Amino acid sequence: MRVIGLIGGLSWESTVIYYQIINRRVRERLGGSHSANSLIWSVDYTTVEDLIFADRWDEVGTLLAGAGRKLQDLGAEVLLVCSNTFSRVSDDVARAASVPVLHIADAVGAQVRAGGMRKVGLLGTRFTMEQPFYRDRLAAHGFDVVVPRRDHRELVHRVIFDELVRGVLRESSRDAYVQIIADLAADGAEGVILGCTEIELLITEKDTAIPLLPSARLHAEAAAVFALSG
Repeated sequence: MRVIGLIGGLSWESTVIYYQIINRRVRERLGGSHSANSLIWSVDYTTVEDLIFADRWDEVGTLLAGAGRKLQDLGAEVLLVCSNTFSRVSDDVARAASVPVLHIADAVGAQVRAGGMRKVGLLGTRFTMEQPFYRDRLAAHGFDVVVPRRDHRELVHRVIFDELVRGVLRESSRDAYVQIIADLAADGAEGVILGCTEIELLITEKDTAIPLLPSARLHAEAAAVFALSG
């Protein structure tokens, strides 16, 4: 079994999902009391949050690439940046590492293809919804990606940074997200990508009429499959 290196704390609220899913999948596959060989480098989220709002992405890339190298030095044989927003610097991590880096958008894209979807909605931070680094990576898998209208994007973004990354789950925010998803479905989306790992803490498929694509879970499952293939 390969050793999985998780670059987490982006935020730690959702990094917990990765740890749980990876270990559950390994136990399901191997049985008994098996768990994953894994390492986590958890950054101080306030530090990186301040950097992205100051548009200092080069410094974010340097910081996370350094975390990847440290994990590799400790024995990691595959790396994950446990975030959609911070996947903007996944290429920086990959250039600094000599082990594979599994990109979160590729895990999501593979699931969209497997489901035969041709058009999907995307919820995430403003960075993820509006900048090309994530949407272009998804589109390369052969389907259309649509985002909410501007005022809805602002609401989704605000809830993530003011509530979800701090572990705050409000019913009013869940209701607002569900309505935004319904609007995307009305515009032809066959499913909706939860393109911020923390959104999975707020809503699940029981809340919506169309399928959800939970990015953290899909990314973690891809990591478990990769680790077990070695």
